[in-house]
Amino acid sequence: MVYRSEQIVERLFRTEYGKLLATLTRLFGPSQIQLAEDVVQETLISALSSWSTGQIPANPTGWLVQVAKRKALNEIKRKHMMLRHHHIHVSSHNSVEDIDAFFLDDEIKDSQLRMIFTCCHPALDAKSQIALILKTLCGFGIKEVAKALLSTESTMNKRLYRAKEKIRKTETPFIIPQGNELMEKLDTVGLSLYLLFNEGYNATDGESVIKKELCLEAIRLAKLLVDRYQDDHKLNALLALMCLHTARFDARIDDKGTIILFEDQDRGLWNKDLIHIGMGYLKKSLHDTGISAYHVEARIAAEHCLSASFEETNWQVIHEHYLLLEKLKPNPIIQLNLAIIQSKLQGVKKSLSLLEHIAKNDDLKEYHLLPVTQGVFYMKLRDYQKARVFLKKSLAMGPSRKEIVFIQDKIKECEKMLPKD
Repeated sequence: MVYRSEQIVERLFRTEYGKLLATLTRLFGPSQIQLAEDVVQETLISALSSWSTGQIPANPTGWLVQVAKRKALNEIKRKHMMLRHHHIHVSSHNSVEDIDAFFLDDEIKDSQLRMIFTCCHPALDAKSQIALILKTLCGFGIKEVAKALLSTESTMNKRLYRAKEKIRKTETPFIIPQGNELMEKLDTVGLSLYLLFNEGYNATDGESVIKKELCLEAIRLAKLLVDRYQDDHKLNALLALMCLHTARFDARIDDKGTIILFEDQDRGLWNKDLIHIGMGYLKKSLHDTGISAYHVEARIAAEHCLSASFEETNWQVIHEHYLLLEKLKPNPIIQLNLAIIQSKLQGVKKSLSLLEHIAKNDDLKEYHLLPVTQGVFYMKLRDYQKARVFLKKSLAMGPSRKEIVFIQDKIKECEKMLPKD
């Protein structure tokens, strides 16, 4: 496959933005997070401009690192000149050698981990911490952050502005905490990686339903944490969940990138090695101190992965897991999944009744997968008129481009079955 320069830059934005930003923020200091963002964005703009002529370097990541280093050095020189002009003494700190040290590959990984923990500053509430991680380190747009936190774009903009101001004023140190404070921050970091993975698994926007680079980045960071805190059962469960979901990627979309419904997926395409790895992390996560939501979700994913076929899936067990999950983290999306599972236990009509009730929840008013589900279920009942209404409703809720193709195909199926005027 031949990639356009825009596609390569977009992919690198997803995979390298957080690493470069973390490194530059550590270099400039946490109060200069906006300056670090500016340098990273300028680097990516330079890449788009330079590569648009077709001269794409053999090592695009290396190119970005070199350009970011040069821009960082220029910025430091400019600041030193300004300070000298005002007769302010400056030390020799942040020399070319210092900057080279900051950009070592291993240091980029460590800097990103430090930056993630820094975003969990106690002066910020949990949602602000997560929003800051997703926006500054994961390359999320405001729309994606709002979707992840079931909020509005305007609310997220205000929350992020306030969070950056607090970090700027408090000069947050890049220190990984210890003891109880560490465990509190691990929960927030884990949730951020979970939301990063979810966005990749079901993308808000873009050319594909799946953004593998986001999922792989979430797995990479989760693996860093698991390697460092090997006895943390929640982190092991989270990594298990990610592996088990990623194992099904090749079966989720067809050759054109269009969605394949779960019941129609070719299980022969599922990655058995990755399922085995995921089951290993799930086994390691089990402990008599209790279970987390990640444990339950991983068990649900495992039940699907180990079922010989869609028809042989033990839906009663999955339903029981979802009931437990709802107790652990009450959430309208979980209620939606419970309603969907009811179609396997008590029939489609029962599910539609539950979905109609769930649709009254304000948090799901703009959630396009709800009317899509209603539309597909009405198709199963051969009520193509109602199915078309719900499918058209979902199109107005901002689905991704590939989801639009899937929905439009379903609408065409409905129209073929409706009587001609």
